[in-house]
Amino acid sequence: MNRTILITGASSGIGEATAQRFIRQGWNVAATMRSPQIVKPWTKAPKVITPYLDVTDEPSIAAAVEETLHQFGAIDVLVNNAGYGLTGPLEGISTPQLTQQFHTNVFGLVAMIQSVLPIMRRQNQGTIINVSSIGGRVAFPFASAYHATKFAVEGLSESLGDAENS
Repeated sequence: MNRTILITGASSGIGEATAQRFIRQGWNVAATMRSPQIVKPWTKAPKVITPYLDVTDEPSIAAAVEETLHQFGAIDVLVNNAGYGLTGPLEGISTPQLTQQFHTNVFGLVAMIQSVLPIMRRQNQGTIINVSSIGGRVAFPFASAYHATKFAVEGLSESLGDAENS
């Protein structure tokens, strides 16, 4: 049986590169994105689906996970890649902007884990990879909102450790 990877934020950057890498390796790939209607050549490869997924929208999370399971029967790896960087002086960032930054980069990541972890436990195997950045270890001026989310991702990821012990 082929292994299956579900990647959030696969329309560009690290998510797209990850999808292409696993396609070349022959995996089943659920390359989720907020704009699946934007077709790129790699999205038409065999064993690839591009479900709509917005990590801030729990019904879309449930639908993307269900579509992946329906198509491939399992989720062996989750790559939590979706996110963005909000920059600027903290006093210029509004509460709604800060809330959206956390909703996307932290709470969306948590919602994805909560959606796939029970599946992985039933399968008795699985790997979750949370994409962070140097911004989760070292802070730079004018990126406090972004750094706050990435430090949260780092702490969350470290606390999860080995799923057998969680």
